Amino acid sequence: MSDKLSARSRARIENSIFLAAVILLGLVTENTYYLQIMTFIGINTLLALGLNMLMGYAGQVSLGHAAFYGIGAYATAILSGTYALSPWLALICAVGGAVLVAFIVGLPTLRLSGYYLGMGTLGFGMIVNILFREWSSVTGGASGFVGIPVLEAGPMVFMSGKSYFFLVWAVVLAAILICRRILRSRMGRALRAIHDGENAALAVGVNTHYLKLKVFMFAAALGAVAGFLYAHFVLFISPESFGFMVSVKMVTMVVIGGMASIWGALLGAGLLTLLPEVLHGFAEYEMIVFGLVLMLVMIFMPQGLTRGFLDIYHASRKKRQ
Repeated sequence: MSDKLSARSRARIENSIFLAAVILLGLVTENTYYLQIMTFIGINTLLALGLNMLMGYAGQVSLGHAAFYGIGAYATAILSGTYALSPWLALICAVGGAVLVAFIVGLPTLRLSGYYLGMGTLGFGMIVNILFREWSSVTGGASGFVGIPVLEAGPMVFMSGKSYFFLVWAVVLAAILICRRILRSRMGRALRAIHDGENAALAVGVNTHYLKLKVFMFAAALGAVAGFLYAHFVLFISPESFGFMVSVKMVTMVVIGGMASIWGALLGAGLLTLLPEVLHGFAEYEMIVFGLVLMLVMIFMPQGLTRGFLDIYHASRKKRQ
């Protein structure tokens, strides 16, 4: 009981520190460019959180997660831009649509495992991206979709700046709290059991397919919310923003940050969002640098940066003692 209480109090402290850091960064930062970068980190953190729940805790590989990101973005763009629906109603439709698609796709696909599951999700992602590109009368095709309205809530207008920064990070904090609650629940323990051994989980009565489907739908919902925030932030979307390489980048965020770690998703998203900005002059070598970073992390910190840094800290502390 005391361990459970200490874990909960530790989680509250971590959440409080995170909230204080976000508020401080938002209030102190005046440079619009830096605010935009941190906003993109928040959007990518949402994507990494959902995929981390699927990969890190349920042990299911997805190479088509960018499809749900795109569904959220295009759904809100079409509904609010073409049909003048309120963006907030469009958000509900976008999340509902992504969850429904995840249910339809996941029902047969999640019966696969390993490479077969990766190939199945990869095929799904490619089909959705082709749909974005070829259905030009609705999506704008390869030229992209313009005319996405700015988010408003009463007198408040969420433009690129501090208002949008706080909106995105408020959603990230809510997503972190939801993920923590899931992981503390019976469902979270069952997901860890599936990750450690699906056959063993089945043997003790866990409905593995049902739980995998639930977490797949949850990851899709977070991806759709991230797509919604992205669309109303940049006010322009195109199929390139939701292609195969974006899915690979999401997987890299999860692996580098540390699978089965909430803060690992944040660390991985931050690193891979900042890296292209730092290497702006070497854009043609971006994928090479990503590959090198991934290779180095896998060699020296195979459990990700979060676990690697914690191991180094505990080792140095033990040595001092």
